[in-house]
Amino acid sequence: MSRWGVLDIWMPRARHALPPSEVLGRFQRHEQRVATLILEAFLRGVSTREVGAVLEPVLGWRPSAQTVSRLAQQLDAAVRRFHWRRLSDDICYLLLDGVTMKVKHPGGVATKLVLVAYGITSQGRRRLLDFKLATSESTAQWEAFLEDLFRRGLEGTTLQLIATDGGSGLTAAVGLVYPQVPRQRCWAHKLRNVAGLLHRKTQLACLRDAKRIYQAENRREAGQRFRAWAATWRAGEPDAVRCLERDLPELFAFFAVPLDDRRRVRTTNAIERCFREVRRRTRPMSCFQNSASCERIIYAVFEHLNRAWGFVPSPAFTQPS
Repeated sequence: MSRWGVLDIWMPRARHALPPSEVLGRFQRHEQRVATLILEAFLRGVSTREVGAVLEPVLGWRPSAQTVSRLAQQLDAAVRRFHWRRLSDDICYLLLDGVTMKVKHPGGVATKLVLVAYGITSQGRRRLLDFKLATSESTAQWEAFLEDLFRRGLEGTTLQLIATDGGSGLTAAVGLVYPQVPRQRCWAHKLRNVAGLLHRKTQLACLRDAKRIYQAENRREAGQRFRAWAATWRAGEPDAVRCLERDLPELFAFFAVPLDDRRRVRTTNAIERCFREVRRRTRPMSCFQNSASCERIIYAVFEHLNRAWGFVPSPAFTQPS
């Protein structure tokens, strides 16, 4: 199949090997540019069944859903290289979070956890380091993920801060793999916990006042704002005040980094923003067909973002042959 439609190519028989074709590679049935176009359409959010209809006016023929699926499967080798590549130990801030994805299985649809590592270098460059499909956010799952990053080169010699949610499994795993690095408790996750303890009529006002705490210029001012907030709300919302007070040292850890970096590390929202594109891609299909298809799309989005940020982790994103 080519940009000119379906072509019948006659290959001569020979006792000895023939020179390779200048048009098609060995066992290849699609011209390189056509295969790349089909794959790019799929990765940009067009469902497998709709790719043919979208590209038919351009190609003059309609690629089948099976053709699109076969080409997408060729990304599996690129995904493996992404997971196995060597990591450079130049990360200054490490953000860790788990994001849920829906994946089909023989019994129906299951919710999978995607563990994600997002790094920021001392020059301020962003980098999506890796991801892993997991069944839970347990200590064992997170520890295995972080140990893999460590063995591949992220030893943490330049790490200044690790931002996480409040999950006990992730907290314990970080303490085992990177015990020397201070941990920042994600303000976004913490305020969601606080919101769940508030009465509806006071929720907006209380949260608005709480947000002023992390907007302070320094740790001392943040402490003053917290005490004022607690004095205002402790009588009416004691559970919410205790919830925030309990993790105050880790919530204030980001005040130790330079002022220009604080906004980027006080939450793990950067990971959620990256996954908006993944969810946009999966909206036409409602959920992933299997774990392999889930990994392909996440990898493709991560590779696209890394390149947009000026970082090319590896020659992993090879076009299908």
